[in-house]
Amino acid sequence: MAAVLLAAGESRRMGATNKLALEVAGEPLVCRTARVLLEGGVDDLLVVLGHEAQVILPLLHHLPVRTTINLRYTEGQMSSVHCGLQALGGHPEGILIALADQPTLQPHDVARLIRCYRERGHYGIVVPTHQGQRGNPIALDPLQRDEILGSGSNIGCRRLIQRNPERVKAVEMASPNFVIDMDTPEDRALLLEAAS
Repeated sequence: MAAVLLAAGESRRMGATNKLALEVAGEPLVCRTARVLLEGGVDDLLVVLGHEAQVILPLLHHLPVRTTINLRYTEGQMSSVHCGLQALGGHPEGILIALADQPTLQPHDVARLIRCYRERGHYGIVVPTHQGQRGNPIALDPLQRDEILGSGSNIGCRRLIQRNPERVKAVEMASPNFVIDMDTPEDRALLLEAAS
C-alpha cells in the first residue's frame, strides 16, 4: 500500500504558526500523521510539501518517507493531489490520499481502512464515513490515479467521487478519528483539553 500525505497547505486559519509543526502528544503534527500511516500498514509514503517546505522537511528526516514539492500549492489541495500522484510512481496495490492535519487518527484506523480497501469488491474508491460524514484518508485503486492524472488539473478526488458514485464504497467507521482535523487555534485548544 502506498499513501500520498498532503502537507502543502498554507494553514491560514491557524494564524502565524504552521499547524503541521505544532506538537500533538509530543511530536509535530505532520510527523505524527506520517508515523500513524506507516504503523497502520502503509509501505510507501510520499509527503507533498509546499508552504514553508523548509520548515516541515527537517521534521520528517527521521521517518522512512519520500517527499516532493508542489510548486503550485497556492492553487489549492487539488494541485497537491496531482503532484503527489504524479511523483508516487510504481505499481502499488492501492493508494491512500491522506491529510496531514488529522490529530487523532490512529494506526488501527488506518489498518481498518486498508482492510476495507482489500475487501472492496468491484469498487475503485473506498471512503470512510462516521455518522454520515465523509472522512479521510480515502483509498483509491491505481486505475483511479490514472484517471485523475489523465483528466488534467480540473479533477481531484472529490470531483472523481461526485462524478462516479457507482465506483465508491462508503464504509461507516465506529471511530470519529476519520472526521477530526485541526484547522484553528480553537480546534487545538479543544484537542489539548480532551487529552488532559
